[in-house]
Amino acid sequence: MKYFATVYVRLKPGYSDPEGETTAGALRGLGYDVDEVRVSKAYEVVLEAETGEAAEVAVDEMCRRLLTNPTKDDYSFEISETR
Repeated sequence: MKYFATVYVRLKPGYSDPEGETTAGALRGLGYDVDEVRVSKAYEVVLEAETGEAAEVAVDEMCRRLLTNPTKDDYSFEISETR
């Protein structure tokens, strides 16, 4: 069965986010009252798995092995069946 996963990756609290800081400064320059901007990534993955549970295990493994750096990144994901 095919599954669609969206993986969200963001920096853990306490880590510098230069891209977010630059974006916040640019938004302030445009007149927006912005306190902080944090940048996140979203990966969309279509995968084959026998069950939803197997898909979750595979996506979690993908996150730990390649998509994130466990030292500095947090992640979450959502999985749904494709049609």
